[in-house]
Amino acid sequence: MLTTEMPSRFDGLDKMTVMEILEGINSEDQTVSLAVAKAIPQINALVTAIVKRMKKGGRLFYIGAGTSGRLGILDASECPPTFGVPEDWVIGIMAGGDGAIRKAIEFAEDNKEKAINDLEEYAINKSDSIIGIAASGTTPYVIGGVESARKSGLLTGCITCNLNTPLGASVQYPVEIVTGAEFITGSTRMKAGTAQKLSLNMISTAVMIQLGRVKGNKMVDMKLSNNKLIARGVNIVMKELNVDRQTAKQLIAENKNVRKALEARKQE
Repeated sequence: MLTTEMPSRFDGLDKMTVMEILEGINSEDQTVSLAVAKAIPQINALVTAIVKRMKKGGRLFYIGAGTSGRLGILDASECPPTFGVPEDWVIGIMAGGDGAIRKAIEFAEDNKEKAINDLEEYAINKSDSIIGIAASGTTPYVIGGVESARKSGLLTGCITCNLNTPLGASVQYPVEIVTGAEFITGSTRMKAGTAQKLSLNMISTAVMIQLGRVKGNKMVDMKLSNNKLIARGVNIVMKELNVDRQTAKQLIAENKNVRKALEARKQE
């Protein structure tokens, strides 16, 4: 039996008080970061390999189904505003297409061939990398995608919450985070989903830092798309250049970008 399908340590959930339910979920959640920590060597190997390809112009793809697919799309969609990278640097693909982001598409994850077609739409090439995301490690759509990608010369990795899975065997860089039984038996949107989110945070953040998209600990390439982010950019410029707020605002207004504002002032 897959560890993600093992019976919950808790029973009689429908007889619990709200407080008992919340405390039970929280006690289970506390085990997730420890499970992720054990997989850091695997994550390190995957990130290091991805960075090498992306420095040569490659892209990073996430492919998944259900919760796993949505988490991949979420992480990919946050890279452009956070790090100022083009929309096609990190791409999330999920079974059932964009419609499945909000509404489950029945049996979409069981179509192994559909993933191949979805990837072909992006003209994948040998410079690219792909990470298959599936808590079970058995999702046909994801396995079909990474197998096809590997045959095409892409670097392949995965994030799964079981050991020795078909998905793990299909990739060069498996990341196996064993989160165990869920609070609700088999509900992998819970601990497994949290583990996937944590590992995706680590992967994309580490990749972007290695690609030079962070200065010190600051998001100097973030898109200044609202007043909160503009204010953050102004504060960064003030601290980095030791200038007053008005000067920082002017530099941001003229350059529309924190990094460019810093460079413009230093070139004066």
